[in-house]
Amino acid sequence: MAVRVVKRVAASTAATILIVVALSAAAVALTVRLFGLTVAGAIALYFVIWWTFIFAVLPFGVRSQAEHGEIPAGTEPGAPVAPALREKALWTTLVAACVLVAAAALLPIAGL
Repeated sequence: MAVRVVKRVAASTAATILIVVALSAAAVALTVRLFGLTVAGAIALYFVIWWTFIFAVLPFGVRSQAEHGEIPAGTEPGAPVAPALREKALWTTLVAACVLVAAAALLPIAGL
């Protein structure tokens, strides 16, 4: 069910941006309120987590033009056919928000 919702939201660039910003803001606000992080600290931690996950998720499900069988003239055969970047941004945001809250919860236990 979540996969269908993400695909439906990812069909619109505006909806994708809105959801990414709203979830990111909610995760940062939650860590500031519950775990006492500063706003700047929560944003910085979230930024690092989000970018780490997006680079980990980018290769998932990508087929190159060579694998697909159609290589338009003047393009690189290894270029992706349909990278699904909006879907990957949504999944990355969902996972990064959960990891941010978990990391913020573990910071006091670690003595940081």
